[in-house]
Amino acid sequence: MAKMEAKTSLLDNMIGVGDMVLLEPLDEDSFINNLKKRFDHNEVYTYIGSVVISINPYRSLPIYSPEKVEEYRNRNFYELSPHIFALSDEAYRSLRDQDKDQCILITGESGAGKTEASKLVMSYVAAVCGKGAEVNQVKEQLLQSNPVLEAFGNAKTVRNDNSSRFGKYMDIEFDFKGDPLGGVISNYLLEKSRVVKQPRGERNFHIFYQILSGASEDFLCKCELKLERDFSRYNYLGLDSARVNGVDDAANFRTVRNAMQIVGFMDHETQSVFEVVAAVLKLGNIEFKPESRVNGLDESKIKDKNELKEICELTGIDQSVLERAFSFRTVEAKQEKVSTTLNVAQAYYARDALAKNLYSRLFSWLVTRINESIKAQTKVRKKVMGVLDIYGFEIFEDNSFEQFIINYCNEKLQQIFIELTLKEEQEEYIREGIEWTHIEYFNNAIICDLIENNQTGILAMLDEECLRPGTVTDETFLEKLNQVCATHQHFESRMSKCSRFLNDTSLPHSCFRIQHYAGKVMYQVEGFVDKNNDLLYRDLSQAMWKASHSLIKALFPEGNPAKINLKRPPTAGSQFKASVATLMKNLQTKNPNYIRCIKPNDKKAAHVFTDALVCHQIRYLGLLENVRVRRAGYAFRQAYEPCLERYKMLCRQTWPHWRGAARAGVEVLFNELEIPEEEFSFGRSKIFIRNPRTLFKLEDLRKQRLEDLATLIEKIYRGWKCRTRFLLMRKSQIVIASWYRRYAQQKKYQETKSSAITVQSYIRGWKARKLLRELKHQKRCNEAATTIAAYWHGTQARRELRRLKEEARNKHAIAVVWAYWLGYKARRELTRLKEAARRRHAAAVIWAYWLGLKVRREYRKFFRANAGRKIYEFTLQRIMQKYFLEMKNKMPSLSPIDKNWPARPYLFLDSTHKELKRIFHLWRCKKYRDQFTDQQKLIYEEKLEASELFKDKKALYPASVAQPFQGAYLEIGKDPKYRKLKDAVDEKIIIAEVVNKINRANGKATSRIFLLTKNNVLLADQKSGNIKSEVPLGDVTKVSMSSQNDGFFAVHLKEGSGAAGKGDFLLSSDHLIEMATKLYRTTLSQTKQKLNIEISDEFLVQFRQDKVCVKFIQGSQKNGNIPTCKRKNNRLLEVAVP
Repeated sequence: MAKMEAKTSLLDNMIGVGDMVLLEPLDEDSFINNLKKRFDHNEVYTYIGSVVISINPYRSLPIYSPEKVEEYRNRNFYELSPHIFALSDEAYRSLRDQDKDQCILITGESGAGKTEASKLVMSYVAAVCGKGAEVNQVKEQLLQSNPVLEAFGNAKTVRNDNSSRFGKYMDIEFDFKGDPLGGVISNYLLEKSRVVKQPRGERNFHIFYQILSGASEDFLCKCELKLERDFSRYNYLGLDSARVNGVDDAANFRTVRNAMQIVGFMDHETQSVFEVVAAVLKLGNIEFKPESRVNGLDESKIKDKNELKEICELTGIDQSVLERAFSFRTVEAKQEKVSTTLNVAQAYYARDALAKNLYSRLFSWLVTRINESIKAQTKVRKKVMGVLDIYGFEIFEDNSFEQFIINYCNEKLQQIFIELTLKEEQEEYIREGIEWTHIEYFNNAIICDLIENNQTGILAMLDEECLRPGTVTDETFLEKLNQVCATHQHFESRMSKCSRFLNDTSLPHSCFRIQHYAGKVMYQVEGFVDKNNDLLYRDLSQAMWKASHSLIKALFPEGNPAKINLKRPPTAGSQFKASVATLMKNLQTKNPNYIRCIKPNDKKAAHVFTDALVCHQIRYLGLLENVRVRRAGYAFRQAYEPCLERYKMLCRQTWPHWRGAARAGVEVLFNELEIPEEEFSFGRSKIFIRNPRTLFKLEDLRKQRLEDLATLIEKIYRGWKCRTRFLLMRKSQIVIASWYRRYAQQKKYQETKSSAITVQSYIRGWKARKLLRELKHQKRCNEAATTIAAYWHGTQARRELRRLKEEARNKHAIAVVWAYWLGYKARRELTRLKEAARRRHAAAVIWAYWLGLKVRREYRKFFRANAGRKIYEFTLQRIMQKYFLEMKNKMPSLSPIDKNWPARPYLFLDSTHKELKRIFHLWRCKKYRDQFTDQQKLIYEEKLEASELFKDKKALYPASVAQPFQGAYLEIGKDPKYRKLKDAVDEKIIIAEVVNKINRANGKATSRIFLLTKNNVLLADQKSGNIKSEVPLGDVTKVSMSSQNDGFFAVHLKEGSGAAGKGDFLLSSDHLIEMATKLYRTTLSQTKQKLNIEISDEFLVQFRQDKVCVKFIQGSQKNGNIPTCKRKNNRLLEVAVP
């Protein structure tokens, strides 16, 4: 095994740095660059010590084949390049050989590949463990539980087409040999709100689309489920993303049914599950209408009872019972019962609550049923490997109760991660006899206490608010938090007693902010109380319990009237807190293994690596801090045997074979290399190296030594090869000579034998040919006599035939000659007649020409051919003279704006009249321009530029014509409060004006000073004068504005520029036309390129990494003539223009 380890290592053929602990220098930029370099070379796995970083490649890579499984099987963790199989093998071997329970924690945001990573871990373990019919059945059931849970618990989101919307922890149980016996699955926080509502661009859970696409016609429509294939028939299914490219819902449905059969579901259980799914779909189609009662209160009534009837047929519920549960609510106290009507809004709330609870409880029942099938059947002691696949840390634009709970769980996971990592480091140092050095790190226990403290924690305050009598709202909950948590250093609220947040406009009054280990997260308090209560009216629970459908009845045990419990059920927050505590307790009993999943881009595209997105994930996963913890003491450690095998060629005493103990050999080696003692330390079984540079120095020396050894080996090999070749050639020459002599004698014998046979064959052939010639001669003589006789008879017959033909030809020739003679006579007569006719016609023509000549000679003196032309020229000259003299007296004034011009006297002068008007206008315009000074010329040039850019394009332009372009609307040089700004700008200021900068988050405006110089565009704070942004004109690519009467405009920046980190500028100005014109002219003068000005009522603006559509709509007159701006969602910002 030692020899095997010496052949390969993590450091061989390393692209970038395979283990981030060895990264030098250690900072965020080098961390990202190393990941990007490895990603570009299809190296999607990187280590941080024993932690695996996994980047989702968004494509299939040939690194998960059975050959790869065998390659990593029973290999040292650092022996091969980083891979998820290496971590899986290390965990499995530790469990099998060292009897240590293991857990694999897989974290990362949605779309980072957590689900695929958990599948790879399970498939690897299944591949390397034992074989056998019973073992294979257990492995197959464990693997096939994934498709079932994915169908019911996964959905398409904007970030991921197969996003897990629940947390999953699976304990895989093994026997003492390492063969799987079974497993136990725990689920956490199913996103049941997705059942009734999905964000735009996302889908409901997969099973709804799979059952509509893949179920047979009879099973789906006619008798079983009473469903239709058309997705648009169901209100709970989002239609904008019903179909997903590359996803075959029908095939996936067949896979799910097959998986359920393998896991152990009975046919009637599968049928019951799909009936519940169909009932949930149909619940969304129930609609309500108001109906007034005698007492004046509104009562909700169902509009169309067909859907309700089909639901009751599916579930076996009495229709009147369910209908009443949607119209009334019964509140029970100790000795009394009060029934109240539900209005339409409350009825819709009850319907959605029932749908969410029905699906959530069905999912929990599925997990329980799978656990019954895959649980170990033996009572012997078992080894356990846990796999945790749970939500990663979530920071959205709008964060609610779900994100708060998820981030709380991640805080607990981070806490246990740091504790177990430090514990593992400390135990190894103690085990190896190395002095332990205290490591400074951020302990997030204070954040966990802020959330989970039983007296003052946020969850405790939320439960207390939900349980207290009186009016309970989200606002009262926030007030309680402001009273209890105001002084906590990681809690921020605008309404708290802490004065430092009173003026923080980035924190709305209806929100609070927590400073998590991954960064600050702002939570919208709206919905916290309702989601924590997770209220389902008792009438609906009792109606479900009364169903004849066995599964639905089992899902609602609290509906049993005999077991009425008037205590309020535990809140969602307290349940999740208890689940997390159980999970943490479970994880602390196992040896942890970590897989940190990273999403390289938001487009789900291969070969795309977005630095900003990866940087964000690195921060909230705490990877950089993890590296610092790992290398706080010694950055690299290795057992003595592989270390000696790898570097023994660097010392003459250890090369090629060291006879003593491995540790002694390593000591001799390091002393020979003169490495400073403070750079390494000798443990009991390992060598510890403090600085990565020392390791890289060893690698460089090893590489150089290997090149020298390669040269020596090559030299020896060439000599051996030449001598071996000579000896082989000499031996071959003897063999060839003997074989050649044998061949020559054989050839001579064969030639003699062949010659004798040839002579014999020639003699026999000559005799045979002679006999053949005699027979042929006799035959030819017989044939010649017959032929001569035939020719003679033929000659006689042909002679008689020629005589008969000659007689017939003579008779025909006489007839032909006579016919030709008659034709000749007729043609000669016709020629004579034609010639006579031509002569008569020629005489007539000559006579006519002669008469014409005589007439013209006699009357020539009476013709006046030139008189008309002379008269026309004179008349035209007189008319033009008169026209120009009249125009001279009727010329308009020299004002360029004078539109008067004399009418033309004649129609034929139309083009001349227009040309004269054009020449006169150009002449008087030149005369008018010659009066201008240079400053006036500049003003008119800018006005002319504005006209060419905005006339008939921008509704605001006509109002700007009469306004002079001033440029300096702020006296930067004179006003003392702008002295700091004046000192910071050392260029000529072309424009100085106060503009409104539109906030990217909520669409609100903030005042900024806009400065345009010869080279830059600057934005400064109006109060302090501090420069917020400075953009070179070369980085401005485009200016966008609407065609309406508003002052909004967007300045688009070049990608990759220094100022483009936060995205484009969206501004509003009262002098938009002037600013755009001067920016256009200054950019053209500076860059020699025309600035693109786009005028459209809808355009895209880059905000950080997102593209937001700015849309201009017609607004109301409530706010006067002031346009209003409002952020509608993550991708749309609307500007209402009155």
